[in-house]
Amino acid sequence: MSLDRGRHYLAIPGPSVVPDRVLSAMHRPAPNIYSGEILELVQGLIPDLKAVARTRHNAAIYISNGHGAWEAALSNTLSRGDRVLVLATGLFGLGWAEIARRLGAEVEIIEFDKHSDIDPVRVEQALAGDSAHRIRAVMVVHVDTSTSVRNDIRMVRRLMDAAGHPALLMVDCIASLACDRFEMDAWGVDVMVAASQKGLMTPPGVGFVFFNDKADAARENADCVTSYWDWRPRANPQDFYQYFGGTAPTHHLFALREALTMLLHEEGLNAVWDRHALLARAIWAAFDCWSQGGAAELNIPDPDKRSHAVTAVYIGAPEGTALRDWLSARAGVTLGIGLGMAPAGDPAWHGYFRIGHMGHVNAHMIMGVLGTIEAGMDALGIAYGPGGLSAAARVIARA
Repeated sequence: MSLDRGRHYLAIPGPSVVPDRVLSAMHRPAPNIYSGEILELVQGLIPDLKAVARTRHNAAIYISNGHGAWEAALSNTLSRGDRVLVLATGLFGLGWAEIARRLGAEVEIIEFDKHSDIDPVRVEQALAGDSAHRIRAVMVVHVDTSTSVRNDIRMVRRLMDAAGHPALLMVDCIASLACDRFEMDAWGVDVMVAASQKGLMTPPGVGFVFFNDKADAARENADCVTSYWDWRPRANPQDFYQYFGGTAPTHHLFALREALTMLLHEEGLNAVWDRHALLARAIWAAFDCWSQGGAAELNIPDPDKRSHAVTAVYIGAPEGTALRDWLSARAGVTLGIGLGMAPAGDPAWHGYFRIGHMGHVNAHMIMGVLGTIEAGMDALGIAYGPGGLSAAARVIARA
């Protein structure tokens, strides 16, 4: 018997759940793109986007996914042959490095353990070894959705400052923006990239690059930049179409306007961060109990280094895939696949899954996911310790 009728819950780390209000905002005729409300809407979006990024500097909007934002950030700051240092704590750090390589950059990668964050000693050594300052940019993913690690961006900036290194600090916040606390200006970040489909609760299709004056100065000599990816006309347009390099993504903009209203002007960004942190702790509490009598364990052992937006889990092969399939077919819940934890084709790949808890999520959604996970483990005969749901409920009750 299947109990998957009703609204299916996509509990993956992006695209996240789109609020009904955001969907409704998109359900309307196309507007005039030359005058009127869409121009006024965008003028209000820009300061709100900067508020979410916690920056007073520049914002550029691209009709793209996160990969497009990656390329935009790099093409505006690099020339072919420039050297970049990539601090990789998962699949997405390696993906950003590959974009840099394809643009012609010389890429140095420090790949860290998949179960922990950045090791400051190795970063310090790499910076100290670059006495000629050939490294033009240090690239790091704030939250890598493959491992669910949350890296300490302030620590990276402190190491760069202590070494007197002039490289740009470039940060991927695609999975963390409006989920985990991020302070672009206060933390000394020069370039930050994000996208619409995760914490910003908007369908995929819009990417963002935020950059300060130091990064814009690098644009003067960057020979990778092309007309479409150039951030200058997007950040300071003379005509409205330059915001988007052409026709505006009108219905995404209506959606984004509603989402930013919900996040900034109704809930408030600090409350958004607190909500994500509390719901993440509820998930962790359940797994702490379940792990006492079974194989399930969180990928990042240290709670202080875990994302508040996504949780990566190891439960053993083939149970990870079996559990995901059971939840999707029988309970109306889709969990995220494991990414980058084992090679494709390796049977170990089936031992991992991820829970997305980003954006438009609340207590009953999280308790529902946890309840169906426990039901699935029961149905499949997967061993687990008692008390997981009660532990999660207590975290929520004490809020």
